[in-house]
Amino acid sequence: MRSPAELADALPYFLGFYPDDSVVMVALHGERGRFGGRVRLGIPTDTAQWPDVADQLADCLISAGKERDDRPAAIIVYLCQEPAAGESGKDVKDRLRPFAQRLRTACGALDVPVLEALCLSNGRFWSYCCPDFRCCPAEGTPMVMPGTSVMAAAAAYAGMQVRGSLKEMEARLRPRSGPRAAEQEKALDTAAGALVPHMLRRDGAAAVRRDTLDRADAMIRRFRLDTPSGSNRARDACDDALITDSEAAALILGLQDRVTRDRAAEWMDGPAAAPALRLWRALARRCAGGYAEHAVAPLTLAGWVCWSTEDGPSARVALSCALALDPDYTFAQLLHRAINEGLDPEPLRRCLREQHQEAGADTEAPTVSTAPAAKETPRPTKRSGPPRSAPAGRPRGPRGATGPGRRTTDGRGRRRAGRDGSRR
Repeated sequence: MRSPAELADALPYFLGFYPDDSVVMVALHGERGRFGGRVRLGIPTDTAQWPDVADQLADCLISAGKERDDRPAAIIVYLCQEPAAGESGKDVKDRLRPFAQRLRTACGALDVPVLEALCLSNGRFWSYCCPDFRCCPAEGTPMVMPGTSVMAAAAAYAGMQVRGSLKEMEARLRPRSGPRAAEQEKALDTAAGALVPHMLRRDGAAAVRRDTLDRADAMIRRFRLDTPSGSNRARDACDDALITDSEAAALILGLQDRVTRDRAAEWMDGPAAAPALRLWRALARRCAGGYAEHAVAPLTLAGWVCWSTEDGPSARVALSCALALDPDYTFAQLLHRAINEGLDPEPLRRCLREQHQEAGADTEAPTVSTAPAAKETPRPTKRSGPPRSAPAGRPRGPRGATGPGRRTTDGRGRRRAGRDGSRR
């Protein structure tokens, strides 16, 4: 990469998608500027948050490199945002300039320079670092046509895939709205009313688990026999038509049980992986109205299948959506951190395969959980009241992070220990 134009063109290939409304920071290592770790976060709408966010992002990226004994030598900053009504791309660049400057000073305070800071908006890019108007004119420089650059050719040769925009990826996981959402919510109410007395019976929980897994197995077989084609939107619409409201409600409520969810995670490779992923996405889209938080389980399963099938960008998006709904969901936390640290999913896959074999050998044997239980209790009934807000003194971060997980501190800049006393 020898110019701002090449850096701007390469961004979606680094991430696997086109980032919308995002700040992205990429670490460079060594004398030749090898690309390394990266973080992405939604740009805060509240400008008062910009200083704190800049400090946190710089510390997160640089300290992650130090933990791996590979401290960044420099950083590239991207600010990506489309113009609002009445704005131009240049207006976006000017509006975000203070944020770019704050990011540069935050990195500089940690002795890591920002070599380039770019704003990408409305098909053009601007440099916040280059003062030469011959290569970086005031009106911006047009982006190259997708798929026509040297980077695009190299990425295609290496098998790197750009999956569209971040908004498009998130839309595939967003709950339905309108009359269909009201119908699905009624089905969830009905299923929840029937589920509670069933679970109160002797051995009722075990029966619900078996029923849920049997339904999921039947749905995966159904999805496998009917593979749609066309755009992502068309394929998702076909998947939605394959499952009724009552079937979706029973599965959504059944997956709130941690043991059931862990058993469902066994559909993660081979011919079952693709239809399982389609099912988990379809269930996440059915968590309408007051059942929005019930989407955490299918979203986490979707993220796990994506990671297991080597689709890291889609996995990060799904797990980020899950953690936005419930930041304390342990399975999503563990997967998100594992992906960001570049771990291999094979040990967990092997554990799940062994668990499946044991369950097949003795159906009465207890299921071995693959993740510790922490604040993951079943939610069979509809939540009432206003949406849950963050605890006092612990503001929620800006939406949409797909980089390394958030750090929590004790207010003096030190990382806070986890529940078991270990550092997370």
